[in-house]
Amino acid sequence: MIKIGLIGTGFMGSMHASCYEALAGKVGFQVTAVADDNFENATKLAAKFGAKAYSSGEQLILEADVNTIDICLPTFLHTKHALLALEQGHNVFIEKPVCLTEDEAHQLLDKSSKSPGKVMVGHCIRFWTEYQYLKEVTDNSTFGKIISGVFKRISPRPDWGWNNWLLDGKRSGSSALDLHIHDVDYVRYLLGEPESTVSSAVNKDGFADHIFSTYKYGEAVISLEGSWEYPVGFPFEMSYRVRFEQATLTFSSSNGGVDVYTEKGEHYRPQLEGDAPQDSAALEGGGNLSSLGGYYNELLYFLQCLTEDKEITVSPLEEGIASFRLARREIASALK
Repeated sequence: MIKIGLIGTGFMGSMHASCYEALAGKVGFQVTAVADDNFENATKLAAKFGAKAYSSGEQLILEADVNTIDICLPTFLHTKHALLALEQGHNVFIEKPVCLTEDEAHQLLDKSSKSPGKVMVGHCIRFWTEYQYLKEVTDNSTFGKIISGVFKRISPRPDWGWNNWLLDGKRSGSSALDLHIHDVDYVRYLLGEPESTVSSAVNKDGFADHIFSTYKYGEAVISLEGSWEYPVGFPFEMSYRVRFEQATLTFSSSNGGVDVYTEKGEHYRPQLEGDAPQDSAALEGGGNLSSLGGYYNELLYFLQCLTEDKEITVSPLEEGIASFRLARREIASALK
C-alpha cells in the first residue's frame, strides 16, 4: 500500500489533496499524514483522509506511517525535505521548480542515486490534455515537422503564496523560474535541448520578472514569454501557437480547446480524451485554474508507477533538474 505524507496545505497542497480525493479507488493508496507549520490547516486537511496531522514536514518524514512524500512547499524548502525523505528511503514527489540553486541540484541527484525511493517532479504541463495532444502529433509527425512555435504564460501578480514568498525572488527565483519554467520544461519535453538560446528580461531588483526567450532547433524557431508582473484582475493565460509543415495548432486557456488549421483550409477541434475532474473548491486559496487538469493526471501517473514498480520516465528528477538548469541559463543570460 502506498502511504502518502502530504507536506504543505497552501494552494498546491490543497490542489493535491483534491486530486487524491478524486483518485480514491483508482489506485491503491492512502494519505496517512499531513503537515504544515499552520497546525490548524494541517488538522483540517488531514481530517478529510482520516490522516494524522503534524506541525512540520521534518517531523512527518521522520515519525509518520508513510513511504511516499508529496512536497507542496515553497521552492526554497524543497531540497531539505526531499533529501531527508530520500535518506529514509521514501518515494518523493516534488513540486516544480525542483530547486533554487545548482548546489541543491547536485545534492538531489546524488542523494537520489543512493536511495531506493522513486522521485518525480511536478511539471504538470506534460500532463495537460491540450499539451499532450501537441506532443502526440509532434512525435507522430502527423502534420510534418515543426517550423515555428510561440508559447506564452502570463499572469497577475500572485497574492496567494504563504508569507508572500512567490514575490520574493530569493525564495521563488522570480516568475522566470517559478512560472516560465512550465514552458521551458514543456518545450524541452517536446523537442529536446535547444541548439541555441537568446533571452531578454525586464530586470526587477536583480530578478527576471518578465522574460522573453528564443530557442533554435535546426531551422525551427521557438519563442517563449513568461511573466506574472500584471495587475490584480488581469486574466491569466497559458497558450501556444505551433506551425507545422501541414497545419497550425493553437491553444489558449482563455477559450479552451485546441484548434487545428490545415494547409488545405480545414479547421477543426480534435476531441481530447482524459480530461481531469473539475474542482473549484481546490482553488479557494488562489491560483489560476478551475480544473484538476494536469495535476490529477500527473499524480495518477506517479501512483501507477509506484504501484506497478515502473520507472518514472515522463517527469523524473533528472528531467526536472535539466529544465531547471535551462531556465537558470536563460535568466543568467537575460540579466547580463
